[in-house]
Amino acid sequence: MPWDDLAGYVAGIFTTFAVVPQISKAWKTRHVDDISLLMVAVLVCGLALWVAYGVLTQSWPVVITNAISLLLNLFLLGLVFHEKGKGR
Repeated sequence: MPWDDLAGYVAGIFTTFAVVPQISKAWKTRHVDDISLLMVAVLVCGLALWVAYGVLTQSWPVVITNAISLLLNLFLLGLVFHEKGKGR
């Protein structure tokens, strides 16, 4: 594996899983009031564009890590909508 791909995967792993503690906390506590809906929505849009860019440039570290990050953040976005919809 070329060094640039390795660097891409390692960087992607760190940025992808940075949201996991937030998801875990929100899931356990069901408290999402402090999560900015706008921030997560903008991040989801940016991640979708990174995935598209990665596909167009055939940069698989970009595609794979941003696709996983996109799924994680979509889950967080769904959790925020679900919990805020309960009127909490």
